[in-house]
Amino acid sequence: MSGLFDLSGKAAIVTGSTRGIGRAIAEALIAAGARVMISSEDPADTARVAAELGMPGCPCDVSDDAALAHLVAESLEVFGRIDHLVCNAGITGYPGSFAQIDMDDYARVMAINLRSQVVLCNLALPHIAASGGGAALLMASLSALRGNLRINAYALAKAGVAQLARNLAVEWGPSGVRVNAISPGFIATELSQPLLDDAAFMARRMAMTPLRRPGTPDEVAGAAVFLAAPAGAFVTGHNLVIDGGTLITDGS
Repeated sequence: MSGLFDLSGKAAIVTGSTRGIGRAIAEALIAAGARVMISSEDPADTARVAAELGMPGCPCDVSDDAALAHLVAESLEVFGRIDHLVCNAGITGYPGSFAQIDMDDYARVMAINLRSQVVLCNLALPHIAASGGGAALLMASLSALRGNLRINAYALAKAGVAQLARNLAVEWGPSGVRVNAISPGFIATELSQPLLDDAAFMARRMAMTPLRRPGTPDEVAGAAVFLAAPAGAFVTGHNLVIDGGTLITDGS
């Protein structure tokens, strides 16, 4: 059974991998035997985390097409191949209704959360195919599957990410490349700490979650390993929701 989750000899790129869910995914892939290119928009953070994990690092502003091309080229230079891609980098943008939306913020959210994944997949997937096939994982969100009053461009972009995974799965499946999305629910991270500290929010949100607790980055990372590894070899075009049951409950 252990071979089902063995990524020995594989090479991966993980964007936004210096903290939170991205770092947990990078650590889990490394633990499974993969070599991972650590990346974030901050050069100092990228260098620090790469050193901590004993892996190479390449800073990358994912809104910059040239930087994305450099990330792929650097990964090929270091590893000689690319087997897996995790498009995790993203921003939330300003909260509020669409009636109140700042269109400059909208453009930035869409560029970082959706357009960057299109560009990076177009750059990396041909190399994954050339390495004999592998998997790409696109980070979507539970917010893309539920209506709300405060999460606007972010939710819209993440819905696009899930559709991108389906389209790319059809496009690249014949070349042996699998593409899936993950939609995390409420996960306890540094970025979610203000919400974790908000007792009223937590009481309301946990009442909507059958498991009655937030998720952890490691629980998302475990799913990422499954989707990358031989255990997930017949899974493609799927959007895996990791939310403790929030999506399916009526709040009872």
